[in-house]
Amino acid sequence: MTEPFLSDFLAHGVDADEVPELAALSSARPLLDAFITLFRGTEAEVLMRLLVLREIGREADSPRWSPEALRARFTYLDPVKLETVLKRLRDNGLLAIGEDGHYAFSDVGRNAVAAIAMLLRFGEEEDAELGFLTAQLAGLQAVGSITPEALGHLLSKLNDLSWHFEEAIASGSEFRILDARRRLSANGRWLERGTDILNKLLADPEVDFDIARIAQRIGLAQSRLARVDASFQRALNKIEAQRVTLGGSGISSSDVAAWLRSLDASVLAGLAGDSFAAVPELALLAGGHELLDRAEAMLEGEATAAESSAGLPPPDEAASDVALQAEDLRLLEHFTHRLAALPAPQPLHQVVAGGGFAPASYRLSLLALLADGAEAGPEDGPVGNLMRLPVEVDFGDRLTAVGADEIAAMTLGEVRPRMPATATAPVSTLQPQAAG
Repeated sequence: MTEPFLSDFLAHGVDADEVPELAALSSARPLLDAFITLFRGTEAEVLMRLLVLREIGREADSPRWSPEALRARFTYLDPVKLETVLKRLRDNGLLAIGEDGHYAFSDVGRNAVAAIAMLLRFGEEEDAELGFLTAQLAGLQAVGSITPEALGHLLSKLNDLSWHFEEAIASGSEFRILDARRRLSANGRWLERGTDILNKLLADPEVDFDIARIAQRIGLAQSRLARVDASFQRALNKIEAQRVTLGGSGISSSDVAAWLRSLDASVLAGLAGDSFAAVPELALLAGGHELLDRAEAMLEGEATAAESSAGLPPPDEAASDVALQAEDLRLLEHFTHRLAALPAPQPLHQVVAGGGFAPASYRLSLLALLADGAEAGPEDGPVGNLMRLPVEVDFGDRLTAVGADEIAAMTLGEVRPRMPATATAPVSTLQPQAAG
């Protein structure tokens, strides 16, 4: 099978010299041939060539290698395969061999292995492309050879990041937003480094117009990325407001989702085995005679007549809880009689106590009404009778220990009959307290 020629890829009647975009690539044929040599063939062959070339490039103190030194260096490789790799690298101009038979790097080979080493270095980080492009721009700026094409690559990467972050926010997924936020944080130093490069470019009054135009667009893209962190926080706040906590366990729906994401497919399939059916179970279709009866009724019009004549059922009288109300009034009337027959001033806890915590709390609330004055109550009824009693109530600001009748402590106070000949003492506005 013969390899296609360049003319086979061009339209009919078009010559390669008529395509200016091919000129830059054609002028770099030696470098391109070096990469073709490295990456043509099977995966194993490519890995072996890169391995040998990188290991030779690591020895900066020994720029020339004898064949014996190379065989000693690569003792873990088959000698015949090693000779094949060295011959291919030598025949295609990546390695040079001197008159003394020693191997050395060619200029093209050293540039190729240096470029690969830089790519592998950035491959260890989360966003290799942005780091590589920024470092490339920094190097080009240092030698004064920044091109619009190099800036365009960086602009394309920044726009791609913006699109990725906007997609994460629009998805509403907490995990996608957190991953995007971590990615933005990991690229923070590259964004700062890119900003420094742009500031120096735009500060140069003699910068090329195309370079300045693309640099301004890169600045706008970086400004959007600088504001996206606030968008991440707003999206996370909305998710936080919708998060559900499972009872009082402290486990939220996000925790459950994170746990499910940590499981592999087989475990998830086992969990969902009893939750889903392969075929929907239609229980309504189990009995055919019920459907037949319904169909006959519909055909005869009975169901339509029954539905048209259907009306609301007669109203029922709501049951009223009379016993509870009678019990409350009985306690109120009994307490009113006790206060009316009060012979002398008595401590508050002695007047209130009796029957347990619940009745004592009820009596204490009645005394609080009585302390508000008769003008605050109704004119008729048991409550009005209570509030018109000639009794005064004073509440203190301290507690007194009771220790009986389900009451541990109570507000210190006094209940006394009102003397007609004396003026009414001012009533404290402190609220009563009872502890059980």
